[in-house]
Amino acid sequence: MTQLETYTILAALWLAVAWLPYILDRIMVRGLFGAMANYDPNATPQSGWAQRAMRAHKVAVEAFTAFAPLAVMAMLLAPDDTYPGLLAMTWFYAMIAHYVIYCLGIPVLRTLVFTLAVASTVALALRLLGVI
Repeated sequence: MTQLETYTILAALWLAVAWLPYILDRIMVRGLFGAMANYDPNATPQSGWAQRAMRAHKVAVEAFTAFAPLAVMAMLLAPDDTYPGLLAMTWFYAMIAHYVIYCLGIPVLRTLVFTLAVASTVALALRLLGVI
């Protein structure tokens, strides 16, 4: 398995489980049945970090929708190129850092690591287009 394939799979796996911390918080705040209830604008609000985790997860899913198709294209069009693997690794670690930093409520650093992930996506697209 290539580095590109490994980090793209890890990114998808991360997105599949990144909801767990904020759901656990919801259970702690609202109880098990409250956590499983339909949306209620009057429900007890979740902890601040959990609200930020939900937003960070949403941002990561949205960013992955741009990154993943490019990663698949790189797997198909340039299977021997190692640069996309480096970009996938960078994207993955930047988005993990973004999630943690967002949960901690550190605004400027959060934006910087997200910018690194976006730059990785742009660089991957430019690589596929033959610009870099």
